[in-house]
Amino acid sequence: MGKKILIVDDDMEISSLVQYALESAGHQIQVCDNGREVMAALRSYKPDLLLLDVMLPGVDGYSLANQITENADTKNLPIVVLSALEPSRTMFQKFEQVSAFLTKPFNTDDLLEAVKTALDKKP
Repeated sequence: MGKKILIVDDDMEISSLVQYALESAGHQIQVCDNGREVMAALRSYKPDLLLLDVMLPGVDGYSLANQITENADTKNLPIVVLSALEPSRTMFQKFEQVSAFLTKPFNTDDLLEAVKTALDKKP
């Protein structure tokens, strides 16, 4: 059985593509399309990995990464950031749990490799 992964992206095409690729690799997927629902989804779903977009309605990805880092229940959750904003890469370098930053559009092989690497690092 694959790992549980939460995808947070407001672009349904990207979410669907990522969900398909990860389910094909055997993972369990839940999708969240805005930043307001993420902390509740993390508590209820308890994913092994978070795929996080930067620009989201409600709460942006950077603010969410801060909240996740400061929360005792989620501070060790590995994060892969997905963004069309290449310059925002440097903002996420301060977070130890961010194991990869993929610039949209990305290819699914790179996504699967980033997911595998992030899950292998998880304590």
